[in-house]
Amino acid sequence: MGSTSDKVSGYANQAAGKIKQAAGDAMDNHEMQAKGAAQEAKGKVQVVSGKVKDAVKNQVDRL
Repeated sequence: MGSTSDKVSGYANQAAGKIKQAAGDAMDNHEMQAKGAAQEAKGKVQVVSGKVKDAVKNQVDRL
C-alpha cells in the first residue's frame, strides 16, 4: 500500500472504530466496544505507517 492509501484507510478505520465503540457503549455491548477500540488502534497504526513511508521517501529523494 502507498503512503496516501495507508493514511486514508487509517483515518477510515479510526472513524469506524469510534462509531463501533459508541454503539457498543449505547447498547452496553462490551464485545463491540472492544472491536471498535481494536479497529481504531489499527487505523492509528496505518496512519503512522503512511507518515513513516512519506518521511522515508522524502529522505531518499534528498540523496
